[in-house]
Amino acid sequence: MDSSSTSGRKGGGLLLSPPPAAVVVAVVVLLSAAEAATEEPCYPRLFSFGDSLTDTGNFAFIYGNDSREPALRPPYGETFFHRATGRFSDGRLVVDFIADALGLPFVRPYLSGRTAGDFACGANFAVGGATALSPAFFRARGVPMADIVHLDMEMKWFRDLLKLLCPGDLARMLI
Repeated sequence: MDSSSTSGRKGGGLLLSPPPAAVVVAVVVLLSAAEAATEEPCYPRLFSFGDSLTDTGNFAFIYGNDSREPALRPPYGETFFHRATGRFSDGRLVVDFIADALGLPFVRPYLSGRTAGDFACGANFAVGGATALSPAFFRARGVPMADIVHLDMEMKWFRDLLKLLCPGDLARMLI
């Protein structure tokens, strides 16, 4: 057997009984990890943009009572939230997992809040069915298009929210 064996022969005891320095290092690492877990998140806010892949409920505020919209009724939301939430998923979205990994709550739909306190942890501007380009872009090219949410509109909502979160001091918000 070689000297790395753990069977107790030829130096195996070294692996079973680590030197005191290794124990001290392991304890320090574990204590540091435990302390870091109780600290505030590194990122205090999360903002997201997009379409149904990241919409955490704005769609429900735009099309609220339209029972034809699938994300507004079961089975959407049944597994995780136990009710339809306006998410185009039966459970969580990727943005929900990102928020969780950052130690933040699920990102609130922008259209569900009114005050700066509502957005203390960020906001979601995505809307199911949103496009990157405005309807005017498509119409100018002969493509019929209804007035729908698009990225320019989501960015306008974001700028409005920044003014609400940091009135008169936008630079503070971006640091």
